[in-house]
Amino acid sequence: GGLSYGKITALLKELAGLQVSRSALCRALLRMGKKLKPLYEELKAKIRNSPVVYPDETGWREGGKSLWVFTNRSETVYSIQPGRGYAEASEILGEGYPGVLVADGWAPYQKFEEATHQTCLAHLLRRCDEMLEQTTGGAARFPRVVKEILQSALELRDQRDAGTIDGETLEKAREELESQMDRRLSGQFTNPSNQRQAQHLISHQNQLFLFLEREDVEATNWPAEQGIRPAVINRKTSGGNRTAEGSQAQAVLMSVLRTFQQHQLSALEILSQLLRSPQALSLDSILPSPQPP
Repeated sequence: GGLSYGKITALLKELAGLQVSRSALCRALLRMGKKLKPLYEELKAKIRNSPVVYPDETGWREGGKSLWVFTNRSETVYSIQPGRGYAEASEILGEGYPGVLVADGWAPYQKFEEATHQTCLAHLLRRCDEMLEQTTGGAARFPRVVKEILQSALELRDQRDAGTIDGETLEKAREELESQMDRRLSGQFTNPSNQRQAQHLISHQNQLFLFLEREDVEATNWPAEQGIRPAVINRKTSGGNRTAEGSQAQAVLMSVLRTFQQHQLSALEILSQLLRSPQALSLDSILPSPQPP
C-alpha cells in the first residue's frame, strides 16, 4: 500500500488494537519473501516464455542499485540489481529471449538480438513535443512531420481495433507511413537536435510500426510504466532497502502482489492460505486458467 513501517504499526494499533513493532513487521516480510520465492521463480519462467514483454527500469535506494520491471498482460516480475545494463536485463529474460520487447530507447534492450522490437511511440512523441517547444522556423518542420506520422499510425491502430478498417487497407496505409518516414529520414539535417533525433529514428526505423502488424503488441511501453509506478511510490515512502536480503524480499513480494492484482485476486486470502499450507503452492494452482482466444 506504499506505507512505511511506522505508519503500518500505527494503523494496526488504531484499527485492530495490535501492538507490533517496525522490526517485527520487517522480519515478517522477510519470512514471507522466502516463502514466496518459489512462486517468484515460476513468474520469472513465465516472463521468459512470454511472447511479448514490456520492460522498464529506474533507480532504487539500496547501495545505488536499480529497479527493473518486466511485465505483460498476466504477470509481472520486479528485480533489484546492481546496474541498468544488458547483464541485469538478461538475468531475468535470458540472453536468447525470442519474443517481442516493447521498450523505450534504452540501448541495452537492443542487445537482445533474438528478440523482435517495438520502440515506444509515446517516448518519441514526447521528444517531438520537446523539440517543437525549443525549435523555431524551418527546423521545426522535422519534428512536426515525424509527430504527424506517428499520430497517424496510432489512428490506424484505433481504426483497426474498432473494426472500421479492413486488413488490406491497413497494410497499404502502414506501408505508406513507412515510406513517409523513410523519405523524411533520408534528408539532410543541419540542426543538431534534428540530427540526434533523426539518427535515433534511423537506428529504430524497423521497430516503429510492429504494433500495426500484431494486435497483441502495444504501441508504447505503458504496461511497464504502469507496473513500475507502485514500486516507485513504495521507494519514496519506505526509503528503499538497507540490505541485499531486503531488496530480494522486496522484489519477490512486489512481483507476487502485482501479479495477483493483475488477476484481481485477494492477496490477503492467498497469502494466508500459503502460510497455513504444509506444502508449497504452485502458481498455476493460484492463477485462473487462461481463456481460449
